[in-house]
Amino acid sequence: PPPPQITKTRFFRTYLYLNHNQFIIYVVEIITNEKIYFEKFEIEENFTEFKFSKLDEFLNFNIFKIEKKLNNFIKDIYVILDSKEFHSIKLSIKKDNNGNLLNSKTLIHPLNDLKNLCQSNLQNKKIIHFLIEKYLIDNKFYTTLPENVNCNIFSLDTEFICLSKNLIENIEKILKKYHISLNQILSASYLEKFKDNTDNTIFTTASRIISGHNSNEVLLVSKINKKQGFFERFFNFFN
Repeated sequence: PPPPQITKTRFFRTYLYLNHNQFIIYVVEIITNEKIYFEKFEIEENFTEFKFSKLDEFLNFNIFKIEKKLNNFIKDIYVILDSKEFHSIKLSIKKDNNGNLLNSKTLIHPLNDLKNLCQSNLQNKKIIHFLIEKYLIDNKFYTTLPENVNCNIFSLDTEFICLSKNLIENIEKILKKYHISLNQILSASYLEKFKDNTDNTIFTTASRIISGHNSNEVLLVSKINKKQGFFERFFNFFN
């Protein structure tokens, strides 16, 4: 008899692009970057807010078609959101380092302090992106964290891009109807800043950002992997 065929496991990522007048669902094979599914829906009316009934109809039309094509369930989705409801908060912190080496581990506590300060001042909003804008190390500015630098004093200028919890919960509620969890929300305007000549679509940019392309974005981790080190348990920081 012929030898049994070995079926390679394929890994997919599903994106959902949302703005007030357009929905796009896009499925891509992660390793080969092969487009598996693409569907766009234009809303003719000029809405100023999200119409979740329309989103429900859009997902109802597409989710089962995608799952049939994949022969697998969609477990989670990355949502790319184009909305004016994002809100930016800028915070800075200054720390003594006593001439010690400055590295990613040194930043754990000040970054955590900034995150907690931001969250304590948020009213019904959630942090979506946590960005380090610049470093001031012994009165010298850096746009990225330098290597092998000892310093006495450093400060961080950061930006938090936040979004209404109510809007997030409404998106989660719609996805839950299809037994899909919300993996991550990404700001479309934030992604636009990182598009380059290699990016054919905003989904390509999103893939690079998710993979850690922006070395100054602190990726907040909700689930702790026991194999991760002390620093990674707080943040996935740098690529």
